[in-house]
Amino acid sequence: MNKIKLLVASLTLSVMAIAQSYEGSIEFKMETSKDTTTNIYYVKGNDVKLDQIGRKSGKVEGSFVFNLGTNEIKFVNPVRKVWGEHKSETAPMIKGSCVSSKGTETKMVQGQKCSEYIVKNTEENTVITYWIVSNKYDFFAPLVKAWNRKDKQSIYFNQIKDLPKGSMPLLSEEKSISDGKLISRLEVSKISKGNIDASKLAIPAEYKKFEQK
Repeated sequence: MNKIKLLVASLTLSVMAIAQSYEGSIEFKMETSKDTTTNIYYVKGNDVKLDQIGRKSGKVEGSFVFNLGTNEIKFVNPVRKVWGEHKSETAPMIKGSCVSSKGTETKMVQGQKCSEYIVKNTEENTVITYWIVSNKYDFFAPLVKAWNRKDKQSIYFNQIKDLPKGSMPLLSEEKSISDGKLISRLEVSKISKGNIDASKLAIPAEYKKFEQK
């Protein structure tokens, strides 16, 4: 009987661990031939704050605050000390069609085992290889869909079918099909799991709302 109780308790804890949403910060670096940019995500429940770090200043130059429960997005300008409602962009258009497939390789990124996924579009002469970890980051896929960004890294990620829950790429590389030239590289450079104070995601009270005319 005790063994059965221990087994049930163990299974319950396992299910809770899988179901538990991520809380903490994640730093992404995007490299292109022209520039390197850094974004830091702060995640707490349905709330996500994205800080855009200036390459030269090393300071936050702009932020977006997401509520994934309501799909509300707000922009924050710390220089002008204003904030406003951000309307999600219209769904981006894709030339031709994207074909997604799960590869056979795995890779360790940030100490986590990632599976290979490949999205290819011959008409756009583009192939992106994603190294994705699953069952850990429930916020990521809803965030990408709510934001509707028009960069190919985001667009092609949304084309991957049957991704496990909680999937997030820790590394992805966009290349030209014709010559294999690297176009962009997105990599998670730091993961800090832990409690995020709610004030970190709040818009400062002294900031004024920007009203678009």
